This record gives sequence, C-alpha cells and structure tokens, in this order.
Amino acid sequence: MPADDLPVRGGLVIPAAELSYHLSHAGGPGGQHVNKTASRVTLRWSVRESGVLSDAWRARLLQRLAPRLTRSGELMVHADGHRSQLDNKRAARERLVQLVREGLHVPKSRRATKPTRGSQRRRVDAKKRRGDTKRQRRRPGGDD
Repeated sequence: MPADDLPVRGGLVIPAAELSYHLSHAGGPGGQHVNKTASRVTLRWSVRESGVLSDAWRARLLQRLAPRLTRSGELMVHADGHRSQLDNKRAARERLVQLVREGLHVPKSRRATKPTRGSQRRRVDAKKRRGDTKRQRRRPGGDD
C-alpha cells in the first residue's frame, strides 16, 4: 500500500489517485500568516465513481451520506483548524475516514423480547395500587 493511500477498514483502502486536494486561504484570525499561506484543505472523494467500493457498499454510502454529497456524488471534507497545511491535510483525511466508517456501519438488528413475568406482575400490582388510591378518594356511598 503506497504511503498516500487511505486505509479505511479491513479490506477497504482508498487509493491516492481517487483523492483530490484543494488548498485555499483559511479565514478567521491569524494576522499576516493567514493571508499568505494556503493552509485550508478541501479533500474530495467521488463515492459514485470509486473503483474500490462494491455495489452494496456504494449504495449504502450514497444513501447514508446523501446530505453530505455533492450532486456528482463527491464527498467533500474541509479542514482549517490548524495553522499548518500538513496538519489540516491529516485532519481532513481522518475526518473522511471517520465519515466513511460511519456510513458503512451496519447497526445490529433488534431482537424482540417479551416482558418478564416479574415485570408484568409489578406492572399489574402498581395499577391495582393506583386504582385503590383513586377508589379511596371517592365519596362514600357511591356506585360500588
């Protein structure tokens, strides 16, 4: 695996050729330094055209990451929290990996269970106690 390839999990490694970086001036405070250096990093990866994804993974990512994708199916990640371009590049790569991992995560299916006999008994007892309390609040000689 070349150094610039991006390992995501198990058998999934995004090749460096599928990643594109765009550098720009970061906003915010920082004085003259921020105006002279292109430290903001925008990392793009085309989910729709990636050659490393199976059809099932691609469909899952397109569905789960839909709000974050561009119209052409690209996932964009911005990083401008550091003064260093290299640190921002690392942060963008880590954020992309995290997003892809979350998008591929399959939640465990819920196994239906029945309430235990004890919990059912406690529920009925509580209902009876509540009914008794309300019954004691009635006027004597009611419709009993």
